[in-house]
Amino acid sequence: MAKRDYYVVLEVSKTASADDIKKAYRKKAIEFHPDKNPGDKAAEEKFKEAAEAYEVLSDADKKARYDRFGHAGMEGMGGGGGGFDGMSMDDILRRFGFDSDDIFSEFLAAAAAGAVAPADQEESGVPTCASR
Repeated sequence: MAKRDYYVVLEVSKTASADDIKKAYRKKAIEFHPDKNPGDKAAEEKFKEAAEAYEVLSDADKKARYDRFGHAGMEGMGGGGGGFDGMSMDDILRRFGFDSDDIFSEFLAAAAAGAVAPADQEESGVPTCASR
């Protein structure tokens, strides 16, 4: 199966800032996390795909190579081309600095502290048109 464009996977533009890429990845990680979707292989694959996209797009050197050569530029780099095949969810989460046992605790704590706006609000806290 052909790999999808990493920008499409994370639903960001090629001009997205590092912060926007990180936010988009976290959104996908929460949406498709195996603990939230037990037994759902499609969600697990999307979670791995988002983690792979974030690994490449969050690293300036890998991102530049990807922007220039696409997936072919990632082959043999140990990230992106090899992907996360054969890795467990715990391995993937640890690679990004999360402890899988309390990843949701971290997200929930951030939300409780007001660091994460509800999906129907802009960062300003003003409800968007979608919430009306």
